[in-house]
Amino acid sequence: MTSKQVTPPAGAVRLTPGAASGAVRPLPGVRITGGLLHHFRVRNSTATIPHTIEQLRAAGNVANLSRLLEQDPPPYRGRYPFLDTDLYKTLEGLAYDLGDGTAEEGVRDFYEEVVCLLERVQAGDGYLNSFFQDPAAAKKPWEDLAWGHELYTLGHLIQAAVAASRRMGDDRLLRVARRFADLVTERFAGGGIDGHPEVEMALVELYRETGERAYLDLAAAFIDRRGSGQLTHSIFPGDYFQDHVPFRELPSVTGHAVRMAYLAAGAADVLLETGDRTLEKALTRLWDDMVATKLYITGGLGSRHSDEAIGDRYELPSERAYAETCAAIALMQWAWRMFLATGGASYLDVFERVLYNAYAVGLSADGRAFFYDNPLQRRPDHAQRSGAEADGEPLRRAWFGCPCCPPNIVRWMAQLADYVAAERDGAVLIAQYATARVETAELDLDMATGYPWDGDVRLTVRRAPTGRYALALRVPGWARGATATVNGETWTGEPDGGWLTVERFWSPGDEVRLTLPMPVRAHGSHPYLDATRGAIALARGPIVYCVEQHDSPQAAVDDLLVGVPEALEAEIGRRDDLAPGAVVLNVTARTAPPPPPELYPELPAPDTAQPETQVPVTFVPYFLWGNRGPAAMRVWVRTPNTTNGKKAT
Repeated sequence: MTSKQVTPPAGAVRLTPGAASGAVRPLPGVRITGGLLHHFRVRNSTATIPHTIEQLRAAGNVANLSRLLEQDPPPYRGRYPFLDTDLYKTLEGLAYDLGDGTAEEGVRDFYEEVVCLLERVQAGDGYLNSFFQDPAAAKKPWEDLAWGHELYTLGHLIQAAVAASRRMGDDRLLRVARRFADLVTERFAGGGIDGHPEVEMALVELYRETGERAYLDLAAAFIDRRGSGQLTHSIFPGDYFQDHVPFRELPSVTGHAVRMAYLAAGAADVLLETGDRTLEKALTRLWDDMVATKLYITGGLGSRHSDEAIGDRYELPSERAYAETCAAIALMQWAWRMFLATGGASYLDVFERVLYNAYAVGLSADGRAFFYDNPLQRRPDHAQRSGAEADGEPLRRAWFGCPCCPPNIVRWMAQLADYVAAERDGAVLIAQYATARVETAELDLDMATGYPWDGDVRLTVRRAPTGRYALALRVPGWARGATATVNGETWTGEPDGGWLTVERFWSPGDEVRLTLPMPVRAHGSHPYLDATRGAIALARGPIVYCVEQHDSPQAAVDDLLVGVPEALEAEIGRRDDLAPGAVVLNVTARTAPPPPPELYPELPAPDTAQPETQVPVTFVPYFLWGNRGPAAMRVWVRTPNTTNGKKAT
């Protein structure tokens, strides 16, 4: 059978035909048709996008552009000089919906309005930024590279433009973006970097789209200039900006979490195009150290509110976890590029953990409210704050003064299908499991599954290649004892490096069934991780669980004791009221005796043992917490090993 042409992915990274590196290639021909990810995508289209458009109008993001057409512009609205990026991220998401024909009413009008405004207000030399183009702006263009975020803003413009060009066939934004990018290429040929990495990814993507080598060279230069003294540091020291040592010499991920992950993702893009193995070595070292010492069990990155920073090794407090939603997205971008560069399944394991936990928790069940930071514990008297405002509502908020996370969620939700599968010569790799149609130049198949709620995956071949072809299925690290059948017969091959590969001659109608066992797991923490010592967390499949006070009516969540045996014997329940098909864990817990009144009692404590009471509690997926009103919450719960300094019986 002859091969067919497949449209390139609209917003996800893709490789040029002459790419120097990359173990595998992105696969654009995927359409998610059911399951939780499909629910996410539909909710994004019907709720989150309309809400975001409404908030962008109300906050003045659109007016900040249109006012530049007036002879005497009114004041810029907003505190930050990078609010144009919230329009660009939204446009990137809209390009998917408009390209698919799934956009809600009014979305096209908003898209057209903003694109036309950008064309009209762009300066003659290509510069575009509604804050700095204001004649009354407190600073001039390029005056404050540490905090002006002008290149960061360009990066999001480029990504929106590339998405619109690929997905919609609309090159208007691409022309605008290229004019600005050409200005930047000339302006920064001799030196300089932006305080907030992001443009590096975008410039590489612009090179892929246009073939203009200057964009790739500038992206590589921005990576190489880190730590060379070309950025003036203010407010925070150099490590906040990942600018205290050259990138290849960074001993560990450090500083502002979003900036760090965006920088690493950009470096991985440069690696993919140039084959620079010094970058691969540095990226691998940084990734491995992060996963081993600096990542929350949810996949959240960043433990400090004061500077939105990553923190020290093993500095992972639960109630003060920052774990910004944007950092979750940045981490998935980094993980995906590392997978493309190496073919390593472990990067996809982290991608998946972030997707269903640290990222998904950032959006409310109704799609109209957001978390900026994502703690793993909420105390009864806690008031949720974004870190940027002096106060805040108790839980998710409709919008923020620094609203970087909501439109970032919009664009990422819109392009989830781009991260389901990849390919290499003679093989297709299933990276994430969802009910979907997967199309390659040689093989088409349907995937049906209830994942992540169950581990049964069925893949049916619809169009087969003429020769032998491989189907590689990712076996997550938690999925011990995975098995597969081909047309009902057991496949004897064993997983290798996280992949179970079925290679054979295929025929239409052939069926592969993958079974990923999903028992409840109890996780402890490294002994150096003081914040969660003596506690356990529950997980099943890729989902991390938590207990909210709503589901522990007989005892305060701070007083619950759950042992490993009780955790492993949890009964599986269903709660469609929380999310379609949601699995919950019903656990028999014990209540701890009353704690001593002293904050720091002398040990050993007097014997005040009281009969323990068994209480039923329900653990819900962490990403669904906070949808039923303010209440205490814990991911990590106490174990019955020690109580008041005495060994429990």
